[in-house]
Amino acid sequence: MAFQLLLNVLLAFCWMLLSNDASAVSFVTGFVLGMVSLFFFRRFFAHPFYLWKLWAVIKLVLIFIKELYLANVSVLKTIIKPKLNIRPGIFAFKTELTEDWEITLLSLLITLTPGTLVMDISDDGDILYIHAMDIEDAEKAIHDIRVSFEKAIQEVSR
Repeated sequence: MAFQLLLNVLLAFCWMLLSNDASAVSFVTGFVLGMVSLFFFRRFFAHPFYLWKLWAVIKLVLIFIKELYLANVSVLKTIIKPKLNIRPGIFAFKTELTEDWEITLLSLLITLTPGTLVMDISDDGDILYIHAMDIEDAEKAIHDIRVSFEKAIQEVSR
């Protein structure tokens, strides 16, 4: 992905030099033309076309923003209630992610979401121990994490 992006920027600068116009419009035009040419030559690269990965990263960020909003609303509802009726709990989440950076990203996304905290990761990195402020069903929480964060991280990394 990084190589293709760098090559696209290089093509944009070449376009600027060949058109003898050092403006932002010329760079954007060269960037778009470079992107189109890289798309047509994508089968010669070892990795998939970089815009697909960029789209996966954007989806991951949007999923995090959505989950952050929903968790903030849930925590706000819990705080505003006159009677504190929460069920805190710790559950184990077995992840399918294999790379260290993937597991770190997953644990950071979970921890940054209000109401949840990754307390520990097993030595082999397969199991994350998560504390939730208010948890009704651990299986539902595991399913939600697997469907949202873990799936989006897999799309970015694979």
